[in-house]
Amino acid sequence: MTTVYQRSSGLVQRRAVSSSQGAEGGADDRDEKLGNEDEEAEDHDSKETRLTLMEEVLLLGLKDREGYTSFWNDCISSGLRGCILIELTLRGRIELEKGGMRRRSLNNRKVLCKSDQPTGDVLLDEALKHMKETQPPENVQSWVEYLSGETWNPLKLRYQLRNVRERLAKNLVEKGVCTTEKQNFLLFDMTTHPLTDNGVKQKLIKKVQDAVLSRWTNDPHRMDRRTLALIYLAHTSDVLENAFAPLSDDDYEVAMKRVRELLDLDFDVESMKEGANELMWAVFAAMTK
Repeated sequence: MTTVYQRSSGLVQRRAVSSSQGAEGGADDRDEKLGNEDEEAEDHDSKETRLTLMEEVLLLGLKDREGYTSFWNDCISSGLRGCILIELTLRGRIELEKGGMRRRSLNNRKVLCKSDQPTGDVLLDEALKHMKETQPPENVQSWVEYLSGETWNPLKLRYQLRNVRERLAKNLVEKGVCTTEKQNFLLFDMTTHPLTDNGVKQKLIKKVQDAVLSRWTNDPHRMDRRTLALIYLAHTSDVLENAFAPLSDDDYEVAMKRVRELLDLDFDVESMKEGANELMWAVFAAMTK
């Protein structure tokens, strides 16, 4: 499936972050605390380096020096559309319709617009506009196909988000993570985005590594939601290996075993647990089927 890279020894452990939140009780509060720990750590950095889920997945896929994703990666396009759906639901803009008494499966439930308030992100707002205007509503799998342009229905091609990778790469340039260059490939010139701030990418890689090693909880509902989504979407985008490549052999085996445990979960069951974001689990189900 993916080439196993030569890995250097050891994993640099992430520093511990103490949360300033008080114990307020309840499953939702517990999830909030897990999310707040990561937010507090990020507050020490410039807000210019705060990345969206789409930008994080693309950054994991970009070659540091060359500045482009692998020519053989045909998964990242749909993976980035899955990131857009999860980013919108984490920001409270969309949700999954109720399951009803018979608890329909995640794949059969429609995506509903919860709020049409702009997010400030052009890609997210473009996708949100399509979802708001579409009647009747569509399910998660359909939206991934429509936003990717991978549909046989010519009437739905207008929903395609174009030049997503290039637009996200420009966001990374604006945030000081990458730069823009032109490279000649004999028959054509291509715009590339080599890495300029290696610290941002290394911090991202450590976050993924720590989530399945030093901070592994053995319960996805106790994990930070963004980090959990990053692991799933990086896997479906075929870029997760890039985060695990520097690990020692032993840590690599443990990390892959735990990722497999996440992939083997029953997503319908997980979505029914207290405090779960149903649309997020619906995206996982659609992207990993």
